[in-house]
Amino acid sequence: MTEADYEKMSAFSCGVPELDKFFHSEIKECVNHHYLAAYCAYTDSGEIVAAFTLMNDSLMISDASEKEDFIEDLKLETSEEIVDFFDLQSSYPAINIGHLGTKNEWKNHGIGASIIDLVATTYAGFRNAGCQFITVDALNNPEIILFYQHNQFSLQTLKDSYSPTRRMYRIL
Repeated sequence: MTEADYEKMSAFSCGVPELDKFFHSEIKECVNHHYLAAYCAYTDSGEIVAAFTLMNDSLMISDASEKEDFIEDLKLETSEEIVDFFDLQSSYPAINIGHLGTKNEWKNHGIGASIIDLVATTYAGFRNAGCQFITVDALNNPEIILFYQHNQFSLQTLKDSYSPTRRMYRIL
């Protein structure tokens, strides 16, 4: 993001108060402190229609029952060879979509899904460091959870059912 992008963000609204607050008042400081990288999607006329952030992450599986559930879920999504490899690990390198918001009037146009696909394509081919998953800490809102599930994300655990966010992942 450029200085002009930060200025344009003051008029940006995705209709989710927590995300709007972040985009309006916190994003620049997070970028300046190298906490995350921020990006915008534009129309041909230069209007910001979506914003998102990326940060390094790892998918950590802490207890035996959670690991068992994780491996069982993976069996439905990928090959046995990959599942066997993942079963030997306790943490997995990932890229995290920290914030993803689409401007209200541009929702349901496939922009969010296109951003997720861009991140997946980019990091599936990334060879400078390991990256096996995309993670997201989705706001615990049925509409938002459903959006990520429609974009091939799975819930990591059921333990966060009543938390403000739900940890989700997508295999690359």
